[in-house]
Amino acid sequence: MDVGLRIFEVIDMRSFSNLWFWIALAVFWSSASHWILGVPFDMVSRAKRHEGAAQQALEDLVRINVDRILYIADVSGLSLLTLSSFLIAGLLTLGFFYGLEFAQAVVLLAIPLALLTLMNIRTARIITRGALAGDALRARLARHRVGVQGLGVISIFVTALWGMYQNLSYGLI
Repeated sequence: MDVGLRIFEVIDMRSFSNLWFWIALAVFWSSASHWILGVPFDMVSRAKRHEGAAQQALEDLVRINVDRILYIADVSGLSLLTLSSFLIAGLLTLGFFYGLEFAQAVVLLAIPLALLTLMNIRTARIITRGALAGDALRARLARHRVGVQGLGVISIFVTALWGMYQNLSYGLI
């Protein structure tokens, strides 16, 4: 009796029934809601409580990350948009036309990631245009965090629904 074969029979290696997929999804959205524009959200809280040097450190880090995000968007944004659109379209075709479950799982991670990237670029442009600092900057970052958390909740909900549907369908075959 082959031990490897028995392990694969006991542990279903499909994407939506794999524990590692759900752990990766949870870690992804946890990290995305903690690191707002590349800035850990605890810095925002600390800047609100202590102001002074903590606020200056927050503003410096936000400025560095916003400049980086906007530079990448301005210099190679069109190329990245083209490439990511091609990849997502290919994955959508493989996943939902040809029924490849791994591609479906990747699409359910990639589309929210693309939306998150667009949200980051939009917030970075708002911060730059308004030259936000102090309370206005902290409020914008908090608002952005709520938006990221909302996107994460919707993404996890849709992924869970689709995963349950796939798991139930697989059991009926």
